[in-house]
Amino acid sequence: MKPLANPTYLRALRGQSTDYTPVWIMRQAGRYLPEYRATREQAGSFLDLCRNPELACEVTLQPLRRFPLDAAILFSDILTVPDAMGLELSLNEGIGPQFAHPVRNAADVERLPVPDPEDELGYVMEAVRTIVSALDRSVPLIGFAGSPWTLATYMVEGGSSKDHRRVKAMIYESPQVTHRLLEITSDAVAAYLNAQIAAGIDAVMIFDTWGGTLGDRAYREFSLAYMARIVSQLNLGDENDPDGRIPVTLFTKGGGQWVEDIAATGCDGIGLDWTTSLGDVRTRLQDRVTLQGNMDPMSLYASPEQIRAEVKAVLDDFGSPGRHVFNLGHGILPDINPDHVAVMIDAVHSLSRR
Repeated sequence: MKPLANPTYLRALRGQSTDYTPVWIMRQAGRYLPEYRATREQAGSFLDLCRNPELACEVTLQPLRRFPLDAAILFSDILTVPDAMGLELSLNEGIGPQFAHPVRNAADVERLPVPDPEDELGYVMEAVRTIVSALDRSVPLIGFAGSPWTLATYMVEGGSSKDHRRVKAMIYESPQVTHRLLEITSDAVAAYLNAQIAAGIDAVMIFDTWGGTLGDRAYREFSLAYMARIVSQLNLGDENDPDGRIPVTLFTKGGGQWVEDIAATGCDGIGLDWTTSLGDVRTRLQDRVTLQGNMDPMSLYASPEQIRAEVKAVLDDFGSPGRHVFNLGHGILPDINPDHVAVMIDAVHSLSRR
């Protein structure tokens, strides 16, 4: 295989030395870019965009044309997996995601299949292969999926929820049913990520957006345990060949209190939101894993001078050069000025250069 022109992101995840701190942005292909909005309009809808491999490739590449980012991330959505499990996803402007067939009881759970990634999710795999070809080994491509708990919140609630009342009630009223739902969803996510790996992605990320809404014991039992199950099922390559192994990053929003347990899953990186000190976590983990993050996305509303100061503060918090991938603490907001993103990326590269 042709070597990567810019392997900085993968080197940081593998604990190898880098010339500077690499940077990419969660939701870097998205509504803050006018070219993305034009392509989405061309596609007809967000879901049509996700299901069109050529257009998914186009929007994946758009931020790389604007900015010297150190990684691309597959353009897709975490809810493609439960959609492929038969829940029938729709996305409506102003309402958000909705499932026509939510999961509410044991019978609903037992009807759930583990979809074939090359069949029901074949459009995603075709997008991966198209993007890999288009990138031509310029930067790594990140593949991703939602965590089983986060997917379950949508599957049980039937869509977005402010308090996740139905799914949280389920873990206490019907824990066995909840565990069965999470087992099936874990196996579906593992199969989906393994298919992405086979299609050519270079790194894996699991987004646990709603894990931080759980109590301590519930998080360990219903979220973290199933992310660990997925990591154990992934075909990551030879453990003795660090340059050939696919690195895995886990990101629990609001999960800073559990970093020791997250690191114990065998992941290579931990994503942190802006509420957690990188320096404190680095001290706790002693560079056992790479830390990703964690500038407040709201910081990008600031002036260019203040953005540079915010970048410096994040780099200073992390400390001396080490296992760090710069990112926002969550996804970029849709009304951010792209020029401000350019300032942030330039500041990361220039201020961190060894």
